[in-house]
Amino acid sequence: MKKLLLVILLIGFTIVSHAQDQREFSYTEGDTTYVMKRYVFMLLNKGETRTQDSTEAAKIQEQHLAHLNKLSKMGKLIVAGPFEEGGDHRGLLIFDVATVDEALKLEAEDPAVKTGRLSMEAFYWWGAKGTVIR
Repeated sequence: MKKLLLVILLIGFTIVSHAQDQREFSYTEGDTTYVMKRYVFMLLNKGETRTQDSTEAAKIQEQHLAHLNKLSKMGKLIVAGPFEEGGDHRGLLIFDVATVDEALKLEAEDPAVKTGRLSMEAFYWWGAKGTVIR
């Protein structure tokens, strides 16, 4: 299984290097076809401005969740969640969009980012298309 995943990733990176705008590729081994898709993985990190009182922080959090729900309903955000016990890395988002810039632009509208409570770090991530987290 590890060998298969390595082969898939190597093929994917080869294809990506030749066609940056292509977001999907498939690989067939035997009677199984694997379809990989490029997503944008984003870390939400602790921002530099966290001086809000508890009431203001709660309001920002409520607006943050509303923003994420809106992105999800638009079909742009497919996975979101916080990390247990936080630390500097507060949570992750996975976007189904064409570019890192598009994901950064969408998340820049998040009230938690706008107020400086959270900062963003994003990069491309290849995952099996249609993967379901159970």
